[in-house]
Amino acid sequence: MIFHIVPLADWSAAPERPYAPASLESEGFTHCSADRPTVLAIASAHYRDTPGTLLAVELDEAALTAEVRREAGDPDGRYPHVYGPLNRDAVVRVWEVVRTPGGLVDLTPWQPAG
Repeated sequence: MIFHIVPLADWSAAPERPYAPASLESEGFTHCSADRPTVLAIASAHYRDTPGTLLAVELDEAALTAEVRREAGDPDGRYPHVYGPLNRDAVVRVWEVVRTPGGLVDLTPWQPAG
């Protein structure tokens, strides 16, 4: 399993289509994290002040239709890159990123409104 952090508004914008973040166009790939501790560290370091609800989408790497690469500059393989959009049928679970004013970050199962 790998994880991708995404604002809820972006994830919900076109649910009938594969998700393609801005990094796919600007960098050629979708940033991911290899495990829960890494996704928590990324959320804490880079998304603590991001407004709105953030999700951590857990993906079955084998079910992704785009190529997944662990780059040579990432010897531990903690930051896999997906070279294409994320097909939604590869989603195993969706987590909400919980942030506290003290900087603590955790994941909790996401419950869609409605």
